[in-house]
Amino acid sequence: QVQLVESGGGLVQAGGSLRLSCAASGRNFSPYAMGWFRQTPGKERELVAAIKWSAGTIYYADSVKGRFTISRDNAKNTVDLQMNSLKPEDTAVYFCAESSSSYYGVDYRSKAVYDYWGQGTQVTVSS
Repeated sequence: QVQLVESGGGLVQAGGSLRLSCAASGRNFSPYAMGWFRQTPGKERELVAAIKWSAGTIYYADSVKGRFTISRDNAKNTVDLQMNSLKPEDTAVYFCAESSSSYYGVDYRSKAVYDYWGQGTQVTVSS
């Protein structure tokens, strides 16, 4: 069973930076994709960024382009999210996710294709 553990959340002032890390364990093969999603109370969980593991193709939500960077470390089985120029509207619980889907046309921007989820880490950006 794949387990994902996030770390690095916290409280930061607007304009500051945080780095989230997700460590994966319990699998024998590389995933097809990993992603970061976020959720606030009463709202749908939304994509922040995702990366196709082998090809390195990256997807970002429009709201974070130019501020957030997703990266992976194959050897360590980790995926990180560097968040710069944080805004109060980035406040949310951030979740790491992993997809084992590889069919033609799979959309790694959709939370529906992710099979495994971490427990989430809170990010709070104060104004």
